[in-house]
Amino acid sequence: MGSVSVGRVLRRGACAGAVGALVVAGLGSGVAFADDAAQSDQLWIQAPYDQAVTVAPDSGAAQYRSLALGLYHDNDNFTVTNGQLTVDASGLAGVAEVLWPANCTPDDAGTVAVCDTGDVPTRYHAQVQLKVRAAVGAAVGAQGAIKYSAQATGGPDGTLVAPEDSAETSVTVGSGPDLGLSTPQDVTGVAPGAGITVPFSITNTGNETAHSFSVKMWATYGLDVVTRYPQCTYTGPDSGGEYTPMTYVTCSFDTDVAPGATVELPAPLQLAVTEHALYDRFDYEVQPAGDVTDLDGSDNGRSFHVDADNTADFAVHGTKVNGAAGDTVTAGFRFANHGPAWVGNVGSGDPVAVIDYYLPPGTTATSVPATCHTAWTSGDDPTIGHYACTLPTWAKPDLKVAFPFQLRIDTVVPDATGHVTVHPHSDKSDAFDPNTSNNSATVIVNPSA
Repeated sequence: MGSVSVGRVLRRGACAGAVGALVVAGLGSGVAFADDAAQSDQLWIQAPYDQAVTVAPDSGAAQYRSLALGLYHDNDNFTVTNGQLTVDASGLAGVAEVLWPANCTPDDAGTVAVCDTGDVPTRYHAQVQLKVRAAVGAAVGAQGAIKYSAQATGGPDGTLVAPEDSAETSVTVGSGPDLGLSTPQDVTGVAPGAGITVPFSITNTGNETAHSFSVKMWATYGLDVVTRYPQCTYTGPDSGGEYTPMTYVTCSFDTDVAPGATVELPAPLQLAVTEHALYDRFDYEVQPAGDVTDLDGSDNGRSFHVDADNTADFAVHGTKVNGAAGDTVTAGFRFANHGPAWVGNVGSGDPVAVIDYYLPPGTTATSVPATCHTAWTSGDDPTIGHYACTLPTWAKPDLKVAFPFQLRIDTVVPDATGHVTVHPHSDKSDAFDPNTSNNSATVIVNPSA
């Protein structure tokens, strides 16, 4: 859980080129390698690009601020251990000073330390928590830099080394408010119709008062924002056009938040889990009002996932057509989500399903829907056309999509049967569609009955 770019992740998703590559490659998870292919791995350093620290007061020392660091690597086929992160804070001289945690061993000068991160995961989480504060006498605007290097045991050659100069943190002495939000927890297994209270407290860790603040919220289609504040405007989930359906809320509150103070919204923020909820998400952020710049934006936005105990039912429906040799006929298929849940890949932007269509024998596609592309799977008959069609990143309940292929009948084959199969896909789990009996259908040209 941490800061999020809510506008980016809740957009429609993958571009056409990425979708085309996805169709051909399939929608599997993880990294696939041929048995005899040489495998690679890479060690990476996770560190913020920028870190603000508040200027020291005229008397006394400045407040320490946390700086989260860590290591991760790419290939989970390798076990990587004994992570060693070297932190060089010598570039902060006269600007800021570091308080080293217990898992870091500094040199005699106290400016460079080797930090033990232990086992290295493939998904980043903070393993080193530095504390940084402005040096006494450092003026607002003063800047310095922390540089990093790292190595670990493991990978194809026994040792992994992070790319040189791949991570650096610029530290700037500033003055102003620094609003941050409390960290929520994901909610799983919740029943449709249930209510959720969002933990929404705002703390100012800066050295100046925030004179009022603004709040923005995003709730995906399966969540309803129940609490209505007079300071807010609300846009419903059906107004987003081609983008992911969601409720969007903007608010302005005239509450002052003094340094060190924590405030809450005028009333607890309540969400409702609707009957069409499934894998949903709530994002929210806070900013000082007006032209005031927040000192550190890393904790201004939060998000959490709400996984409902619900299902959707993806189905495909075929057609039967007749024609003579040389005729062109419409012989496509239809997709439907029979609900009750919607499905949305709000994180990855991947299509919620790929539909394979193997043409009836003796036919050639002369017109193909825009979201369909030629495809190939091992074992395909080269004389049978194969297309893969993608859906958007989301599918509401009762969504119906037609795929009107135009087929030329090259050779009349009685009961020429094409096959259609939908492959549901979700960032979370494909188990949302337990009814697989309607995931396949047939398209028949010149049926005998």
